[in-house]
Amino acid sequence: MKKRKRKFESCMIFAGILFAAFTVLSRTDNAIIQEAGISAAKIIAGEGMQRLVREDQDRPQIALTFDDGPDEKYTEKLLDGLKERGIKASFFLLGKSIEGNEHIVKRMHREGHLIGNHTYNHVQLDKISETRAREEILKTNNRIYEITGEYPVYMRPPYGAWKKDTEFCVEMIPVFWTIDTLDWKTQNVQDVLQRARKNIKNGSVILMHDEYETTVEAALALVDEFTEQGWEFVTVDRLILP
Repeated sequence: MKKRKRKFESCMIFAGILFAAFTVLSRTDNAIIQEAGISAAKIIAGEGMQRLVREDQDRPQIALTFDDGPDEKYTEKLLDGLKERGIKASFFLLGKSIEGNEHIVKRMHREGHLIGNHTYNHVQLDKISETRAREEILKTNNRIYEITGEYPVYMRPPYGAWKKDTEFCVEMIPVFWTIDTLDWKTQNVQDVLQRARKNIKNGSVILMHDEYETTVEAALALVDEFTEQGWEFVTVDRLILP
């Protein structure tokens, strides 16, 4: 128990470093904030995660992460492909997208994927009150718990915008990314693959969205390509807590 507590405390310190970097970036435009989030993640989260990856691992590790789901049309197609390949991914769910798709959340949990929080309404956390931010996060946590029996530990803030001290009031670890595939913007399989290939390295956290057919195709192609090259796909907790 003490060892687990020390590990959690270490993660909270790590989370504190992450939000501290974000507080310096006081921009207002969403696109600028997202760009700033990517930059901060590369500087702080990406390198930090890489330092935490086990040195004795047999293969380089990367994590596929998906935001904004579950999607009633495409998430199960993605889950089918991941199951066929024996791959576990990380899904950061919107509370509003869970409604009517509870069976998909149950399947994610049953098949061993990491389930995280992406707020209830995809709100920018540093632009709302602390009370509302807490409500957005806890409402989604409670829905996930009702379905899976487990409270999420990890949080993906929309736009990469994390308000100072939020992790302490909700006791969650923010997870950013090191590669943004811009799959939602291009909806082009080859473009998504090229962005990933260009920037991938040991410890990379790849951001995608499981609500596009092109994303499903690109994600599975990425898995096939890099698995063949000897890479190991893991859930983000394996990078943060090796």
